[in-house]
Amino acid sequence: MRNVLGFLGSAQPASGAPPAGATSADLDDELLDSYSRAVVDAVDAVAPAVVHVEVTGVRQGRRSEGTGSGVVVSPDGLILTNNHVIDGAREIAVSLSDGRKFGARALGRDPDTDLAVLRGETGETLPTARLANSKSVRQGQIAIAIGNPLGFQSTVTAGIVSAVGRSLRAQSGRLIGDVIQTDAALNPGNSGGPLVNSAGQIIGINTAVIMGAQGICFSVASNTALHALTQILAHGRVRRARIGIVAEQMPLPPRLAYKAGLSQASAVRVREVQDGSPAALAGLRVGDIVVRLDAEIVTGVDDLFRMLDERRIDKEVAITVVRSSGLSEVAVRPIDREQ
Repeated sequence: MRNVLGFLGSAQPASGAPPAGATSADLDDELLDSYSRAVVDAVDAVAPAVVHVEVTGVRQGRRSEGTGSGVVVSPDGLILTNNHVIDGAREIAVSLSDGRKFGARALGRDPDTDLAVLRGETGETLPTARLANSKSVRQGQIAIAIGNPLGFQSTVTAGIVSAVGRSLRAQSGRLIGDVIQTDAALNPGNSGGPLVNSAGQIIGINTAVIMGAQGICFSVASNTALHALTQILAHGRVRRARIGIVAEQMPLPPRLAYKAGLSQASAVRVREVQDGSPAALAGLRVGDIVVRLDAEIVTGVDDLFRMLDERRIDKEVAITVVRSSGLSEVAVRPIDREQ
């Protein structure tokens, strides 16, 4: 909206009063024109980098074909899309709005954030779009979705950011954090395409809609996408830590919370400790109630998943648990989840 506000500011005197002789219709036209210019400029900047993704593969034992969207983020052909777009793919082809078409291969996938990175198999220099800092995204700002809904290539829809900081359950069962909600219309085929701001920068990767709802759509934040991209380029996957327990969320009884000096309403009960795991070596027990990890409050299993990222691999963490004797602290050294 900076362009819109700047335009209006230059059209009005410093006092804030409308120009002499201006009618409300004139001002509405100026506002509409400035909004249109913001959207058009953003589309002009990003649309050449948006690709149509065509997938041939096998799902549930049967040959399948599917389509989606993606966006080129480096001139040598790195493409961000959704994991569910290429799930089960044996062949991937991408095409640009200018008619160029070439094959692509998956460099890595992350089902936990529904993101994937492709490499376009071409020696040409491709148009790119830039990732924004999604922490700067604000509720109410312009949001523009570009993609290929229902096979209609290079389709643009616009709306606003309805909310930030949402959570969305991925197909893997884990929560995707820091999700952007928008009312910019999304349909099947938009998956993997960019959600951009009025400056023509990617603020999210479109991933899901609530079927039957009106204007409730979700995008994985660009900061999450950048993290997944960086990890996949470095390791071929997104690294995460594990400690080797099976756990469940439980309400924290008020009497127990009061006795332990805790203010949270829920925690995580350990149901199983895997033999030889970091948790077993550290002395975690079945029945322990996990309430904190490195001083961060744990209210559910999703909190543990979120906290156990690559930064904690092979680094000692302090897990605070409630036992019959009161609060205890256990030092655990998580390992790579792939080990």
